[in-house]
Amino acid sequence: MRVLGTLALAFQGQGLVPDSSEPVPSINIFSLLWQADHLVQAVLVTLLCFSAAAWAIIVHKRRQFRRSREHSRAFLEVFRKSTRFAEVQGVCDRLSASPLVGLFLAGYAELNAQLRAPSDHDGGGAAVATRQRLRSLDAVDRALIRASTVEIAKLESRVPFLATTASITPYIGLFGTVWGILTSFMRIAGAGATSLGVVAPGIAEALIATAAGLFAAIPAVYFYNDLTSQVKAAVNEMEDFSMEFLTIAERNFT
Repeated sequence: MRVLGTLALAFQGQGLVPDSSEPVPSINIFSLLWQADHLVQAVLVTLLCFSAAAWAIIVHKRRQFRRSREHSRAFLEVFRKSTRFAEVQGVCDRLSASPLVGLFLAGYAELNAQLRAPSDHDGGGAAVATRQRLRSLDAVDRALIRASTVEIAKLESRVPFLATTASITPYIGLFGTVWGILTSFMRIAGAGATSLGVVAPGIAEALIATAAGLFAAIPAVYFYNDLTSQVKAAVNEMEDFSMEFLTIAERNFT
């Protein structure tokens, strides 16, 4: 105890430990931000913009995926109960948020283009009734693949920005931290003292930049993984629907 007391007195004499008899000034985070270095303020504004944009994308994409799932369930119910593709086409406008609608319309358009082939005629010029047949099932498959690429691009739009936010904002915050610590040492050198009143504000500014970077990055990481998994689930659903559509087309038109 005597040794600890001696060390405390020694540090207090050097200004490293504040005297308990002196009032310790309270640190207000808003006053720190207002008095912070202009570069640190620019870093914080940049992180705030990244965070606001990321949250806007998160809210928008979650609503989009929820609406897409609801429309897909309703569309599949109609598709599997209908006996004609023309009946399914009637509900496409009402369920347009589903990516399956885009696949169906592309496949149905290709089917109609192939089934509108000119009728055969006999030698006297009279039309001969023939069963409509597809000329190329592979062409229908390619139409579905093209449509699925378009729908996947719609689902993935703006999601990569979350990955960018998650990867870059911690480094921006770290840059603000390094700069804040650097300015703190410069203030110490200019004041010629090492008291907490000189050191603490600069360190607090640096830690605020780090916290802001983590505040922007952590939600972006979580929701990027969540949205990516939902995109993968939608892709699997589109692949299953494409196989189901091709099976029906092959059974009825080949």
